[in-house]
Amino acid sequence: MRRLTVFTLAAAVMLAACTSPFASPKPEIKIGNDVVVGVPLASSGDQAQEGLLTRQGYDLWADWANRDGGILVQGVKHRVRLVYEDDASRPDLSAQAAEKLITTEKAAFLLGPYGTTNTAAVAAVADRHHVPLIAANGAARQLFMQGWRYLFGVIASADQYPEAVIHMALGLNPKPTTMAILSADDAASLAIAKGAVDYGASQGIKVVYFKQYKSGTINLYDLVQQAKDRNPDIFVNSGHLLEAIAAHKAAKDLRLDARMFAYAIGPAQPEFVQTLGTAADYVVTAAPWTPQARYTASYYLSGPQYVAAYRKKYSTKLEPTYLSAAATASGVVLQLAMEHAGSLDPDRIRGALVALDTTTFFGRVKFDSAGQNSYKNVLVEQIQSGQIQTVWPPEVAATTPQYPTPTWTARFGLPPQPPKAKLPGTGMPPSNS
Repeated sequence: MRRLTVFTLAAAVMLAACTSPFASPKPEIKIGNDVVVGVPLASSGDQAQEGLLTRQGYDLWADWANRDGGILVQGVKHRVRLVYEDDASRPDLSAQAAEKLITTEKAAFLLGPYGTTNTAAVAAVADRHHVPLIAANGAARQLFMQGWRYLFGVIASADQYPEAVIHMALGLNPKPTTMAILSADDAASLAIAKGAVDYGASQGIKVVYFKQYKSGTINLYDLVQQAKDRNPDIFVNSGHLLEAIAAHKAAKDLRLDARMFAYAIGPAQPEFVQTLGTAADYVVTAAPWTPQARYTASYYLSGPQYVAAYRKKYSTKLEPTYLSAAATASGVVLQLAMEHAGSLDPDRIRGALVALDTTTFFGRVKFDSAGQNSYKNVLVEQIQSGQIQTVWPPEVAATTPQYPTPTWTARFGLPPQPPKAKLPGTGMPPSNS
């Protein structure tokens, strides 16, 4: 699995390297001009929903940065102008979008796309041009093992999310001992799946079934049936929103009864409950941030203030997901680096990012030598009565986990029986005997 993850990243890097053989001169920002920040991000393709939530977070930060006329550098305010380019959920197009944003739109900084593979493609372009890239949602550890100097990521590495879920599960009764895993074949999903396999094995949890599927697959009935045949205590899907919905619907229809359903992406997004209704209850997921998290922010808004600002901007009663929060945190970190550097020169901003150590509503951010946040905030959430709740660790939890998950029949009754088939006529008259 590790070889597959590295290969996927390597393929993204090769695609990025083919976009332009030479770096163009770095964009220069004159005093008083707008700060152009490029964002290669999906607005189409199978990651469009995740792209939308990420964009909401970026736009919310830009509003705050521009609230008093812009970011103050050398006594002059500079407005932030975000320029988006659709990558159609594809890493090759992410690389092309990044190249265009830097060379044509003159973006001096980049905010990352959704997903590890797309982020890898953009990181290769950013490094070649010496343009700082703040990655909001690139999580695979391998992303930060490529030697890139201009990549900085705010969230914990992908392998740590299943560790949190399994750690919580091992403290519950009855203790789970088996696990079935489905995984999309993109780099981040495979990294999460590998984390589940490795940590589960170290804790005595046996993987009784593991299967990859092509990212974006929404018919998972055959794979879910095969997982059901192994009777797992924990059923895991490491994929994206649409795949999580598809996997859970199949589990319900096929009556796969696990003690815990754990999905990498999806449950924290409102569309998961909107689509599945009460069937979504009891599902757990891990996240780098939740609206219930309480960190003492030394810069930007507090957690409750951030939730309120999100609701006001988007006229919603919904709470922001971690995808939006990570995006906002990325922008906040970039702005703070500008202010600390006292400059808009990309290399000086990079130096300020290397030295940065701050606490925001998203938690503490301090980048290690590879560019990854060395403070790994991982929380576990569960859907309870249609609401997402933080259930672990206990010191920040809003409530306790509901476990084990009741059987589907206990919750919804027996599944409807298919109509009886009509037997074809024989062509003979009925017997009188």
